[in-house]
Amino acid sequence: MFGKSPRINPLESRKQLLIAESELNRAQLGGDMAALTAGIRTLTDRAISFGSIASSAAMLVAGLAAFRRGKSASAGVKPPWWRTMLKGAGLVSTLWLALRSQGRGQENK
Repeated sequence: MFGKSPRINPLESRKQLLIAESELNRAQLGGDMAALTAGIRTLTDRAISFGSIASSAAMLVAGLAAFRRGKSASAGVKPPWWRTMLKGAGLVSTLWLALRSQGRGQENK
């Protein structure tokens, strides 16, 4: 047997190549999942910061609208749609800040 090379079964070599390829694909999938998770975390952080900025802006606009409102016009006149939207935005921002602060308090426990 010294001069003869052992015969490699083509099916066995194909099987070994497929196993190696599978391991490479599995490792790459793990890296892709880590990158996807990091991307989602970044997107979530940006959405949260945008939400807080939008909430603050809505509170500012609602405060300015309340300041500019001054004396109420006649009682029978319907207020403009934008004033109603501003009141709604102020209410939503107040509720959002209250619920968010309660949620963060529970996470820290």
